[in-house]
Amino acid sequence: MSTLLSFAIPFALGCYALASVLVLFRLVRGPRAQDRVFALDLLYFHAILVVMVIGMSHQSDHYFEIALAITLFGFVSTLAMAKFILRGEVIE
Repeated sequence: MSTLLSFAIPFALGCYALASVLVLFRLVRGPRAQDRVFALDLLYFHAILVVMVIGMSHQSDHYFEIALAITLFGFVSTLAMAKFILRGEVIE
């Protein structure tokens, strides 16, 4: 691993941690349900990015498969929450 990458990975993880804390604040305090859904979607996105950065640092392909699974679950849950907010029901 190069010297630049060994400094960039902890910096990126720190930035994602700070961003996740700010998003958690919006998730808890969000004035509307739409803000909370968007904050939860951003948390999924941050989880994907953290898993991919850790996969880069460990040089393993298994982490990218985990990131893909998080992506699928995040997309489906965001759709379900959006449908619930719009219609009041998830299953028709």
